Amino acid sequence: MAKHPADLTAVEAVGRLRSGALSVEAFARACLERVAERDADIRAWTFLDPALVLAQARELDRAGPSGPLHGLPIGIKDVIATRDMPTQHNSPLYVGSHTHLDAACVSLLRSAGAVIFGKTDTVEFAATGRRALTRNPHDLSRTPGGSSSGSAAAVADFHVPMALGTQTGGSTVRPASFCGVPAIKPTFGLVSREGAKPYAPSLDTIGWFGRCVGDLGLLLDVFDPEPATATDFQLRGARIGLCRTPIWDRADPASQAALEAGAQALRDAGAEVVDLDLPPAFAALPAQQILVMRAEGRFAFLAEHRAFPGRLEASLRDQVENLDGYSRADLVAAYDAAALGRIAFDRIAGGYDAVLTLSAVGEAPEGLKSVGDLAFNGLWTLLHTPCVNVPGFTGPQGLPIGLTVTGPRFADRQVLAAAEAFEAVFVG
Repeated sequence: MAKHPADLTAVEAVGRLRSGALSVEAFARACLERVAERDADIRAWTFLDPALVLAQARELDRAGPSGPLHGLPIGIKDVIATRDMPTQHNSPLYVGSHTHLDAACVSLLRSAGAVIFGKTDTVEFAATGRRALTRNPHDLSRTPGGSSSGSAAAVADFHVPMALGTQTGGSTVRPASFCGVPAIKPTFGLVSREGAKPYAPSLDTIGWFGRCVGDLGLLLDVFDPEPATATDFQLRGARIGLCRTPIWDRADPASQAALEAGAQALRDAGAEVVDLDLPPAFAALPAQQILVMRAEGRFAFLAEHRAFPGRLEASLRDQVENLDGYSRADLVAAYDAAALGRIAFDRIAGGYDAVLTLSAVGEAPEGLKSVGDLAFNGLWTLLHTPCVNVPGFTGPQGLPIGLTVTGPRFADRQVLAAAEAFEAVFVG
């Protein structure tokens, strides 16, 4: 039986759209129908105008295939500016706000022929404060993770084949794990952050979600100005570093079991999987990531704090007023530790074909108040490494648990190639 158009992976959809086997309008309508059926429960979208979606689709059909993403509907996290849609940051301070400009990443997607489908819900300012209203498609009583809540859920629930998110701590990889979809947080700086609300500028990274790991490469080809070269990853004989990290004891037994099961599955497929124990200095880095994030948040939200006295959400105001008590010397020490850690990890990871580690503490928590612990993401965000969540495991409640593939900075294509090989083993 042929797949319903809304169920296609991005790779499958682009092939049909470019060949003419599927019109852009028909695909857009299929996605809109799925949203109409499901979003009253999922609540992934903060702005979605079917007329605007169909107008883009018809124009692309008239013009015919041109860019590499011709006709592909993509959701945009609502901290990323869009010229024809409001950008509201899930903040009462920005209700109905229009920049009338596209963020650089959105502009690149449009130039590549994508349909900018709508805006997805987020934790306030992709930081803290108000939570997204989005539910986890696998269990509506649970969080989809944050802060890229709507983007992860929209892809997992088959509203759109791909969506943009952001990550400052664990806001792309963790919701991908909770929702059971692949996602990439690329190397820091590879994708322009112009037009996205800053939180911690030395950490903030544009990421994206797809239906399969192969989908993720479509957007990397658009965003990365370096010409793509074929990456041949052979799992048999590959040397994989198994990194439990210095905070292994914070993981639930289900996540620990998933990592061990993933490692064994790779061994069974012919890979050499060896323990990768990070040097002692790395034990301090998860806390340093929190320090950098919150200390830089002081600067990011200072304008709102002064422009809207008393109206900034309390946890954001606490960062501006530095209730944590971080000194400038503390921040400099964290920057220095991060810089040394990046150099050290690039050298360590260079001795492996890929590194396998955890994506989340465990399954998605119940309720919407907590979006999950970033413990197993913050280290890699601070180190600026590319990270890909690969689904394929479940916990005791039958909910998804993913694993992260990482490697040295700017080894994004190698990491993606490894993740695609791992996906074939984990998912089948």
